[in-house]
Amino acid sequence: MPMSSQSDSPVAQRSVGLIFALAFSGVTVAVMSTLLSPLLPQLPELLSTSADDAAWSVTATLLAGAVATPIAGYLGDLYGKRRMVLISLVLLVAGSLVAALSSTLVLMIIARTLQGSALGVISLGMGIMRDRVPPQQLNLAIGLMSSSLGAGVALGPPLSAVIVQYTDWHVVFMITAGLGAIAAALVLRYVPGQDVARGGRFDFVGAFTLSAGLLALLVAISKGSAWGWGSTQVIGLFAAAMVALALWVAFALRAPAPLVDLRTARRPVVLLTNIASLLVGYALFAQAMVFPQLLQLDPDSGSGLGLSVLAAGLAVMPGGLMMMAVSPLAARLSAARGPKVSLILGAAVSGAGYLVGLNMMHAVWQVVLTSVLINTGIAIAYAAMPALIMGAAPASESGAANGFNALMRSIGTSTSSAVAGVVLAHTSTQFDGIHTAPTLTGFRIVFAIAAGAGLLAVLIGSFIPARRPPRTPHTPSPPAPSATLPTGPDPRSETATPPA
Repeated sequence: MPMSSQSDSPVAQRSVGLIFALAFSGVTVAVMSTLLSPLLPQLPELLSTSADDAAWSVTATLLAGAVATPIAGYLGDLYGKRRMVLISLVLLVAGSLVAALSSTLVLMIIARTLQGSALGVISLGMGIMRDRVPPQQLNLAIGLMSSSLGAGVALGPPLSAVIVQYTDWHVVFMITAGLGAIAAALVLRYVPGQDVARGGRFDFVGAFTLSAGLLALLVAISKGSAWGWGSTQVIGLFAAAMVALALWVAFALRAPAPLVDLRTARRPVVLLTNIASLLVGYALFAQAMVFPQLLQLDPDSGSGLGLSVLAAGLAVMPGGLMMMAVSPLAARLSAARGPKVSLILGAAVSGAGYLVGLNMMHAVWQVVLTSVLINTGIAIAYAAMPALIMGAAPASESGAANGFNALMRSIGTSTSSAVAGVVLAHTSTQFDGIHTAPTLTGFRIVFAIAAGAGLLAVLIGSFIPARRPPRTPHTPSPPAPSATLPTGPDPRSETATPPA
């Protein structure tokens, strides 16, 4: 059969190793990004610093990833995506080794910045798949790459919790260094060295203005609650972000080869997908702000289930595993029905999950069920986004386009973290005369806002111009020279004998 022969071809067989190498690299980066979450309550003591300062070890990763992802994608388009994947993995290994040897805040921030610079691997990997993977395997490959996010959610926190509970916390970073080295070896072995690259000059002005704007914006969002939203620092950062981003837009619209081609970004498919991505990114992170606290808080607070760090990590594991399982299936759904349908369905399911979760906070099984439902929707939506972007952006800009889409998701997660932090801080109460804790009301407000973000993503997605999903390549019978064939959706019309 045609499909069988295509799947067994040498090109298809070689692409299996490529897909595995890139998916493993994506899993490694995703695990790195979530490993620190179980350590957050202990970081001030471990690093001999305050809780506010310790939070910079997380913020640094977020900022580095937000800045590095679009730049790495652009460099990949210019000089080769494989090369940039390898450089990103080297930065991950270097950052992990620095973190494994550090016990001070400054070194940890440097280490986490280096690690965060590797977050562009997933977007770069999707670009390589578009360049190298046969069309009949591409949707599955993109689905597997998307599932790496689920691997981070599923494996990172439990792995970190086990290590912290039974050994030294520095071992966490030794493991990520080892995983990064293995990923680099796999990329060297299975990803072809002849990169698809267009060449050209690097957009230094665009990189500087976009980076400055993003840094100012994300620091203001991340620290607004701690510093005060009306403080001089936060207002000044927001103003600086507006000026820098305005300069970036003005330059990008005039530059011949900008860091992000805003002419492509203005296309309805790309623009609306990026807006929906921001909203889905918001929905993704809201659960991360609620579930760990809900599961670990003292039951005497009236809003906690009293689990250990390890038990709480295991409780959220099924949600991440569901993301891993659903992502490849979601890619097939996109191939069959179109990525627009998948995006709308995924956003609707995640929004429904948050609505269900409003009254499912009283037992561990309820949290597990809610997490599975939310992450099922997130997985479906995340698998659709790269297909929409790559279907609308030129192949020569796929790295930058995917990187910018990842950036929009990062802004969504940052905003989610900031909003949830404000809500939970303003709804916290004292429960034993000494300690304070968020209330169930606060958790429900966070969930309600996330549900609204999911449902708004459904609305935005419904306006994305429909695009017919690509058919599996086949060899049609040649038409009669004088015939004008119909172009309807029925594939049999392409081989039918035209009427006399």
